[in-house]
Amino acid sequence: MTTLSRSTNGRVSAAPKGHTTRPAPLHGAPLPLCLLVLGVLLVVLILVAAAVGSVPVSIGDTGRIVWAHLTGATPAVDPAHDQIVWTFRVPRVLLAALCGAGLAVAGVVLQALVANPLADPFILGVSAGGSVGAVTVMALGAGAAGGLGVSGAAFVGAMLAVALVFTLGQQHGRLNPVRLVLAGVAISYVFTSITSLLQLQTTPNNMRQIMFWLLGSVAGARWEQLQVAGVVVLAVTVLLTLYARQFNALVTGDESATALGIDVKRLRIVSIVLTSLLAGVLIAVAGGIGFVGLMVPHLVRLAFGVDHRRVLPLAALVGAVYLVVVDLLCRTVDPPNELPLNILTALFGAPFFIWLMRRDRSLSHS
Repeated sequence: MTTLSRSTNGRVSAAPKGHTTRPAPLHGAPLPLCLLVLGVLLVVLILVAAAVGSVPVSIGDTGRIVWAHLTGATPAVDPAHDQIVWTFRVPRVLLAALCGAGLAVAGVVLQALVANPLADPFILGVSAGGSVGAVTVMALGAGAAGGLGVSGAAFVGAMLAVALVFTLGQQHGRLNPVRLVLAGVAISYVFTSITSLLQLQTTPNNMRQIMFWLLGSVAGARWEQLQVAGVVVLAVTVLLTLYARQFNALVTGDESATALGIDVKRLRIVSIVLTSLLAGVLIAVAGGIGFVGLMVPHLVRLAFGVDHRRVLPLAALVGAVYLVVVDLLCRTVDPPNELPLNILTALFGAPFFIWLMRRDRSLSHS
């Protein structure tokens, strides 16, 4: 159940029944200013992350390398540093930013669609399905997946899982949010068991690669991966932002949204297809990165308010900033070893939700 509240600027927003809304600290800040500040922060962090590593490169040289490649000039720096920064570090940092942005946007939309604050992109079984495809190739070889590589097999597996969840989540020809969540949980368990079985069939030499992929990593980022991931993240984020007003209506309940002339069934189908495509592409190139789509939407709503016209673009930037920082920490906290992303995202995410449950009565009372 939800109740409507009106903010000081006249906007109507939804709050869970029994929960007293609190003004977000940055709710009144102009959206362009928030986007500018977060955008500048992201650019600075990208440069810092690209400069830090086992071979340190100054931020000035890193900036000159990036600028030279963007303008087609020849970098006036050590050629070895140029190769390290442009060939290895920049693609990695950019892929981390894209994954953070895409998973955060998918999380915002799914939490609105299924009216569940604990929903995230993996609620549709996307991660479990992608894991089956990727592990099949790593454990049994490309021939077992029809000649597909790890990324291709992961994407096919993710889309297969979504198709099954989508089919099981319908009731009387309509998409039921509760059935959708339950179907996602069931399919995830089935696919996870298949992944475990495949791991038992592989050699010890393959296990480290498989475990690293399952826990998420952008270590193997390449420029060609960024092209597909970048286009998908940008296009889907823009398309979902166009539905922001409809998401605002949907969180007040299906009946209220329908009364406002919104085709709820069509909205859910289109949004699930787009978020599944988004999460599937990112999982295919970076593995199963958890907690980003679960935590970032809450952070953004706490800081900037609940209006999806603000939440969606801001969540993309906050998600990008967050995962760039997490990836940087994964590379630097235990050199020369490198940690999978999920170790730190879970380490940060779990305490956040414990704090959130204590703060927000709507998560602990029905």
